Amino acid sequence: MFKTFFLEEVEKVLENAKIGQMEQYQSGKLFVEKPKNPEFGDFSINVSPLAREAKIAPPLIAQQISDKLSKKGYTVNVVAGFLNFRVEKELLKNVLIEIFNKKDCFGKPEKIEKQKILLEYVSANPTGPFHIGHGRWAAMGSALANLLKFYGHEVVQEFYINDAGSQIQKLGKSLQIRVRQELGEDAQFPTDEVEAKNYYAGEYLIPVAKKYLSEGHKELDIETLSNYAKLEMERLQRELLENFKTHFDIFYSELDLHKSGKVEACVKKLQDLGKLYEQDGAIWFKSSDYGDDQDRVIKKADGSNTYLTADIAYHLDKLERGFDKLINIWGADHHGYIARVKASIEALGHDPEKLEVLLGQLVNLIINGEEVRMGKRRKMVTLDDLIEEVGVDATRFFMIMRSIDTTLDFDIELAKTASDENPVFYVQYAHARACSILRNITSERTNPQTGETMPVIMDKNKVDTLVDNVNANILEPLFNDDIADLSRKLILKLEDFKNVIEYSVQNRYVYTICRYLTELSSIFHSFYNATRVITDDEKSTQARLLLVLAIKQLLENALNIIGVTAPERM
Repeated sequence: MFKTFFLEEVEKVLENAKIGQMEQYQSGKLFVEKPKNPEFGDFSINVSPLAREAKIAPPLIAQQISDKLSKKGYTVNVVAGFLNFRVEKELLKNVLIEIFNKKDCFGKPEKIEKQKILLEYVSANPTGPFHIGHGRWAAMGSALANLLKFYGHEVVQEFYINDAGSQIQKLGKSLQIRVRQELGEDAQFPTDEVEAKNYYAGEYLIPVAKKYLSEGHKELDIETLSNYAKLEMERLQRELLENFKTHFDIFYSELDLHKSGKVEACVKKLQDLGKLYEQDGAIWFKSSDYGDDQDRVIKKADGSNTYLTADIAYHLDKLERGFDKLINIWGADHHGYIARVKASIEALGHDPEKLEVLLGQLVNLIINGEEVRMGKRRKMVTLDDLIEEVGVDATRFFMIMRSIDTTLDFDIELAKTASDENPVFYVQYAHARACSILRNITSERTNPQTGETMPVIMDKNKVDTLVDNVNANILEPLFNDDIADLSRKLILKLEDFKNVIEYSVQNRYVYTICRYLTELSSIFHSFYNATRVITDDEKSTQARLLLVLAIKQLLENALNIIGVTAPERM
């Protein structure tokens, strides 16, 4: 990375030369940033933090460092206490050469501390279709998994099925009403507000009831209907997830967790460790000893477990499966739950920092400028509905393009628009445009004025040979005066992909990939509108084609991470 390169260049000087009265340089004080004024350079380092030890003014520190820099492949200018670096064409050429050497691995670091990560997300109740909030977690979770895998980590994606609570019986009672309606009976859902909360009155159970009867089932007991409805909802959820490019390695049942005895074993372990006490007939966990704001009940006075009990056992099971890091994506309303779970992890003898929780805000669906209200028990807008309306690609891109900790306004009309205002269209069109340029070079064309067939400029074999043998000399025409500035901007943005990957992984961000794609597409569209790739000069055409192919490769790399297709035609 250029940022790392320039920092290392400066630190090399500081480690081998005395600057002012500074005896020894301690790394970590200097950072690389973009200059506020791009005319100063491509990258900048503020050396003011060294002034206290060097006991000379920052401009003098910067000048002394500049005098000792190698300046191989770059130039330096000093402005106040800033070292400003401008990348020269030889280093820029190396970026393109590296892209063609690494292809879909460009941006992946050479060496990392590989971790085994369990990423748990969505984890919805199997009581109905996914709402669009689930879609945000699905898109973000799967994109984060792709990002972490691309970086080099081992990632297991897990869906925790909340199938052990009373909601499954409610689902069975609701299906019973729908089945009876299909049989011609006058069965209705309760209208009393309190009683209605014990049912799921959404119309999504009508086709389930029809299917139940068409398969020859006649039983109307709640247990049978509950099991059938749960399995049918799980099947529909899994099908939708796969269609939405969200693949889970494990579907982990809460009911199976209870049946396995792991919940009670976990309670016993906490008891044996002296982490529980009895009060008012209930069993309490001493979570306040580990940073929680109060102790928590894990067994009620009637002997039943709380929700927290199973969650503690589930996270203990995760840790005992040997993962280095547990990442959960939860809704923001679960904020207070983090301290409880971390407290239990520490009480059970594990490192609580192994657990990371990403808290996500909800999605507001905007249709014709108005927000649509959603609810599971009545008329609802489902993720399935949204995907059918705007497509998988637009849904994923829109769900991912904002930081997870901000509320997302999903504008359906914008997502369907084939215009530059629609970010996913804008990005995909950039890729399609790059593919179009390649087709124009490798295919026969028709002269628009004469109607005559024009010969192929370069056949595919020649293009492949060009890519396989790319070198600095072939790329030289990119730095001719007429396109030098645009070439520089594009190559610097291509190289920036490394920084984006590193930053995104460290901060568990995925919206940054969408932002990168939009910025790269913007520069490429400007390049396309200002420059002809196919010219009368063969060497210029070859160099410009190579730049376009490098852009195409990086667009594909980034789109693959967020799970959005890279179309060749639009």
